[in-house]
Amino acid sequence: MGVRTLCATTLLAALTAVVALTVRTGGDLGRPDALLCWYAAAWVLFAGAAWTVRRVPVRTAVVLILVGGTALCVAALSAPPRTSDDMYRYAWDGRVQAAGVSPYAYPPDATQLARLRDPWLFPAGTACREWDLHTGAGVCTRINRPSERTIYPPVAEGWFLLVHAVSPAGGRHKPLQIAGAVLAVATTVALLLVQRRRSGDARRVALWAWCPAVPFAAVNDAHVDTLGALLTVAALGTAAGARRGALLGAAIAVKLLPVLALPGALSGVLAPGRGPRARLREAASVLLAAVGVVALTYLPYLLASGSAVVGYLPGYLREEGYEPGAVGRFALLRLVLPDAWAGPAAAALVALSAWYVLRRGDPKRPWHGSLLVTGTALLVISPAYFWYALLVVALVAMGGRWEWLAVAAAGTALYVADALHWHGVQAAAYGPAAAAVLAGALLRARARAGKDRRRDGA
Repeated sequence: MGVRTLCATTLLAALTAVVALTVRTGGDLGRPDALLCWYAAAWVLFAGAAWTVRRVPVRTAVVLILVGGTALCVAALSAPPRTSDDMYRYAWDGRVQAAGVSPYAYPPDATQLARLRDPWLFPAGTACREWDLHTGAGVCTRINRPSERTIYPPVAEGWFLLVHAVSPAGGRHKPLQIAGAVLAVATTVALLLVQRRRSGDARRVALWAWCPAVPFAAVNDAHVDTLGALLTVAALGTAAGARRGALLGAAIAVKLLPVLALPGALSGVLAPGRGPRARLREAASVLLAAVGVVALTYLPYLLASGSAVVGYLPGYLREEGYEPGAVGRFALLRLVLPDAWAGPAAAALVALSAWYVLRRGDPKRPWHGSLLVTGTALLVISPAYFWYALLVVALVAMGGRWEWLAVAAAGTALYVADALHWHGVQAAAYGPAAAAVLAGALLRARARAGKDRRRDGA
């Protein structure tokens, strides 16, 4: 075994041990004090392992990526969810659908659904004071916001129903965690196939498979965002035209965030010199397929529940501080702009990045454009939920633009800071991430300029 392979293996083993210790003894949202230290240790080990594997032979690196990614998933499976209770809503929505009821019809504490309650999701005889317990309409439940209808789009709801259908009785949280691990490993395999198909560097896939956000958010907390990331990878890496649009539509119907990948899917469609018919044909094939899939997946639920399919989305936007007059996000923009301008300025920046991708993007590497738009949106919005960045991590692994991983690290730091009730730290979390992205872009531009000079000199 070469020295670099040994170093990468050692760092990966240490990272796996840290993940296991973090989910078992490293704290939770009820005891978040130690989480920052454990998360920091995981990110440092990940950075070292990902840097070292760049010099490992490709075949050996692929084995390490698959084995290491699987080991990290297994480590994350060794404890119940520690930092998010969203999984319990997933389990409830699957159970409700299996009983023949639309998940958008009633909130969990509705008396119409009382017959579906069990002691796991609705524990009796407790003071309802644990971090993952909530009260609503006289009940104590693990489901967050029990008086609100579900927020999740229809493909996510289909996934919840599928997991419920194959889960054994009394499985509790474990089937959803295993499903998250399956999605995480499937995304690793999909990324490796894309790199092989595009003659890319398979070692980049370590940036997904070993990233701490994956075992913590995708597996231990079982966030459904991983399904959206997998579908986006398939869309950008293996499909074109209507098929690409259909896969992106399915991703959008898992979690709305993948809509930001659409400009990347159409990279260069507005480039100078292209005929208007070719532009229209390409844009229409992708966009119509995406819209069609979203519409078709919503249709059964729309017929069953009407406008209730919107769910808790408006309330979520209010709760998270995106409404004018109660701005709680856009931290970096609010450093230089009045609060009232922050939202419009964020929308303008995202729109400009999308326009740049449509005009100047590389159609052979659509993931770069998708990463630019998605990463820019997360930077200017500054969300507190680090699992939103799972899509960014997958796009990084497609193209190797490592600096955008700082967005996922920033979201993790801000999430724990919020749990610790540290106020006013959004800019402190996302500021360094923005600096890292700019530094990476400058280094890459200088490297390209150096190559151009050497080629001209030759």
